[in-house]
Amino acid sequence: MTESLLRHRSYWRWSIGVQLARLPATMAPLAFTVLTIATTGSYRLGGVMMAVFVVAELAGSVPAGRLLDRIGPTRGLVAFLLCAAAGLGGLAFAASAGAPSAVLLVLVVLPGLIAGGLSGGFRSLLAGTVSGPLLPRAVSVDAMLIDAVIIGGPLLVALLAGFGAVLPIAAMAVVFALSALLVPRRTAPVRVTGERPPLPIRAAVPWLACQFTIGHLLSTVEVAPYALAQRLGGAEGAAALIITVLSGASIVGGALYAWRGVRLTVAPRTQAIVLLCGFIAGGCTVALDLGWTGLLTGVVLIGFCTGPLVTVASVQMQELLPQGRRSEGFSLSFVVQASGFGLGSLTVGVLPLWLAPVFGVASAVLACAILGKGPARVVGTLPATS
Repeated sequence: MTESLLRHRSYWRWSIGVQLARLPATMAPLAFTVLTIATTGSYRLGGVMMAVFVVAELAGSVPAGRLLDRIGPTRGLVAFLLCAAAGLGGLAFAASAGAPSAVLLVLVVLPGLIAGGLSGGFRSLLAGTVSGPLLPRAVSVDAMLIDAVIIGGPLLVALLAGFGAVLPIAAMAVVFALSALLVPRRTAPVRVTGERPPLPIRAAVPWLACQFTIGHLLSTVEVAPYALAQRLGGAEGAAALIITVLSGASIVGGALYAWRGVRLTVAPRTQAIVLLCGFIAGGCTVALDLGWTGLLTGVVLIGFCTGPLVTVASVQMQELLPQGRRSEGFSLSFVVQASGFGLGSLTVGVLPLWLAPVFGVASAVLACAILGKGPARVVGTLPATS
């Protein structure tokens, strides 16, 4: 967002690489569905394949992050990405050859296990790519770009599916391979000692609570746009409007924080509490049946606070994590946020529509309480080694 960040070639190499690494996961739900409808005539196998992928992703995230810390995130990420590309290439070949459903399910496991560690590995590399005052801006810009990846993944699948049901799976393999080519090779050296320092779980609890809340409350909007629109008499186009407003507000909030928010001298805990209060207000407004004005206002509040809260929590996690365990620590953060998303999705499926956002609000209230118990620290005090 500033001139120095715009000219930071290493950051943009990292950014393009991490967005490509994220793209297959956003393509997977529709790609698996397109594949199984073409091969079995039913979408159900695609849903099971996605469930297996997600379970493998969560199960493999922390072990994969731990392995990346041991062998080095640069070398490890290249190997992981190439293995994931090979796994998806094998899946595409097996599907085109008419392999049984059980084989397709088994072939999904390897890319899932690997994908879980990519987020933590790339985030640990960012610590050696960008440092000092540029780090919060870099994280904010990355949070904005995630929305583009989330939207772009399904669109790419829809475009490729017209040329063949297997082509989206093959494209996911190609994307992983391209990401491997862009893994930053030059980063700040990491001091390696004979001891493995423990993960500061207790100190990280407030920021993990923020990550959980982000996933929990966001999912109640992202998973239920059609139900929310239908409650107000809207159609499918209205559901798309809700997601568009949510993504747009998130991009605007992240951009404003990257531009001005990183200069604040307010303690990060205070910033997080204020942003969580925006989550609470937005979630309550979505839960109440206040018409389109109320619904969109609540969605804007949630989206606007998402990018800044992601940035604050991520930067503070980096301060806490030892250099030799950052991939593992950020992978744990990914698991926590994904667990919140999963819980929010579950509440949408089993609870009345108005009650699902209330549980997300409860997570935000609990996170505020946890943040309020700890000492405040001033933003902008990242050590030079980061």
